[in-house]
Amino acid sequence: MERGKEFLLLGFICVLANCIAPCPMGFISKGIHCIDNNECDSIEVSPCPENSNCFNTNGSYYCECLIGFRAIKATKNFEGHCEDVNECNETLGKCGPAAICKNRIGSYSCTCRQGYYNDTSVSPHGQCVDINECENAELKQEEICGVGTCKNLDGSYWCKCPKGYTNYNNGKTPCSELDCDSFIAPGTSSSPSLSGLAAISSMMRNRCLDLSSSTAPDEGKADGEALLEKLFTATETLLTPLQKLDRGEDVTDLLHTLEDSIRFIGPQLKHSRNRIETTETDAEIAVQKGDTRPSGAVSLTSENARLDTDWATASGTGPYPGFAMAALLSYKNLDKYVNQSFDGLKKQEKSNTYTSLKINSKVASVVVSNPSTQNLSHPVYITLRHVEAKEESDELKYMCVYWSEGGAWSTDGCSQHESNASHTVCRCEHLSSFAVLMALYPMEHTFGLQLVTKIGLILSLLCLVMCILTFSCCHSIKGTRTTIHLHLCICLFAADLVFLAGIAQTKPVGGCRLVAALLHYFFLGVFTWMLLEGVQLYRMVVLVFNATMRPLYLYIFGYGAPLAVVIISAIIRPSDYGTDQYCWLSLKNGLIWSFFGPVCIVIIMNVLFFIITVWKLAQKFASLNPDLSKLHKIRAFTVTAIAQMCILGLMWVFGAFLFEGAANSAVAYIFTILNSLQGALLFIMHCLLSKQVRDEYARIFSCICTPEKKRYSDLLSSTNPSSSQSQSQGSRSGQDTGESQI
Repeated sequence: MERGKEFLLLGFICVLANCIAPCPMGFISKGIHCIDNNECDSIEVSPCPENSNCFNTNGSYYCECLIGFRAIKATKNFEGHCEDVNECNETLGKCGPAAICKNRIGSYSCTCRQGYYNDTSVSPHGQCVDINECENAELKQEEICGVGTCKNLDGSYWCKCPKGYTNYNNGKTPCSELDCDSFIAPGTSSSPSLSGLAAISSMMRNRCLDLSSSTAPDEGKADGEALLEKLFTATETLLTPLQKLDRGEDVTDLLHTLEDSIRFIGPQLKHSRNRIETTETDAEIAVQKGDTRPSGAVSLTSENARLDTDWATASGTGPYPGFAMAALLSYKNLDKYVNQSFDGLKKQEKSNTYTSLKINSKVASVVVSNPSTQNLSHPVYITLRHVEAKEESDELKYMCVYWSEGGAWSTDGCSQHESNASHTVCRCEHLSSFAVLMALYPMEHTFGLQLVTKIGLILSLLCLVMCILTFSCCHSIKGTRTTIHLHLCICLFAADLVFLAGIAQTKPVGGCRLVAALLHYFFLGVFTWMLLEGVQLYRMVVLVFNATMRPLYLYIFGYGAPLAVVIISAIIRPSDYGTDQYCWLSLKNGLIWSFFGPVCIVIIMNVLFFIITVWKLAQKFASLNPDLSKLHKIRAFTVTAIAQMCILGLMWVFGAFLFEGAANSAVAYIFTILNSLQGALLFIMHCLLSKQVRDEYARIFSCICTPEKKRYSDLLSSTNPSSSQSQSQGSRSGQDTGESQI
């Protein structure tokens, strides 16, 4: 018991001794001894900063930065840190002149430049040594320089091309053959406007010969952008409005020369994208250069066109010359020179043929470095903006065409991909110059329109027969105006009858031409007799009602003038009578103006006659002693003549749109109704609205209904001689003026 107390007392004394004399810093107590504290083995927090090593010492430690780092002196708040050393900046040329030094965290790396390889046998980081491309066992010299001679350079090489070949001042590309003879302008062209084409060819040929004779990469070097600008400046002069391309062959020569020139200039351009625009042209050119063939999509745009293709199509599948090019060239005014070159087009898409063709876009040319563009492995898409924004319909279709070698438009290998009112996308399997044609087809006459035409024309013919019988048989209305009305109705009756029976009978051709000639003659006759009516009204007012004209003169002019016009027209252009769609005058060569020209002249002259007539009538109404009955009669004649001219003239206003192919269903119905009801309207104006004619109709109907009974008027006339005498005098008075009463 006592011994245990002694141990407790000794332990207390030891603890008290430790508190009085602790271990120094860097040591820890272990029992009654102080031993070194290894701070580097601390599990919780390392006493040294990141990117450094910790070294323990007796009673302390120290930190040392890793290789590639430097120590930053301690600050008030912390004990410093290790910062990365940028060896590439510390020591210039650390990797040598043929390498590129790249700093890394705590180290660096050397990357050899193109044309060198890293030889690690020299140093741990290696040394960049020149590659002798000309002696590379993996590549044959033919693949490097083609027909040229390979010359090794420090870190590179260049190809020396023989005469007639070039690498377009890029010494590391194979030599390509030059065809300078392709820039010889045709010497047999008869168009004086193509003298500028010879200047373009000469300029390109001289540059081609310079490249062909150069033996080193820098010899004969020229600015491709400057040459491109010269080309388009010369083209602008060539395509000015003062010039004229008369033949399809001239257009072909122009297109080929510009396409060959762009294909030649493309590899000489410095920039990957080049845009140039003048008052006549708009072009965008894309160029890719390098040791490997480019890939991916390429799109080129101009104000009026867009090209969508890929670099595989542009470069082709043959030997890669070290570059690839794609160009889109849009002509702003060339379409007006090639708007009639449609002879080579095949008539397609519908069983009936189109009435007319018209270019509805600007002409665009596509040029690529691929020498084989006649049968592309992938189609190209050309989007062309319409000059006239119109939606497709049954009467209007868009066609994608290209300019063929024969100097005309063709659709082979090119089709419409999609279209709207403003643009058409063409899908083509070859490259050339492209455009969009607007094809107008004959309107498909519906059953309703055909029914209206037949019923209306039959009604018109019946009414014209009534008019002819009335003017021929009613002796009480005989006179010059009646004669004019009679023959106007005869001509209109013949025209409507021929129109109803033969307007659509296009086969045989000879019969169709005869129908067209008859329609031309009789419709001209209608307007000629209408002109005579205007002359008659003028004479009635100006010549103080002494206006009777001899029938022989009326017949000679009324039938002779239209006959003379038809004969002259048939002699000048006999083939333009009748078309594939209808038996009428063709619109191609201006023959239609042999009809519309005289019609316009008749309408203008009649308007003048009617103005003078109305003016004279106003003066006579204002005089002191006007003959009111006769003046009212002439005024009524003038009103019916003006109404008649409006009806006949208005029909051919709509007829002009209909036969021109730009009409819609509404225009067709208006023309048909006016054409069908002319006879009925003439019958109403000249017969039913005339009191004297109505009296004649009443007398005839009364005689038919009661043939055995005498009318009260006849008995009255027989018992009243004075009344009969006055009527005969009135009749003679009407004959003196040549007109009937209304």
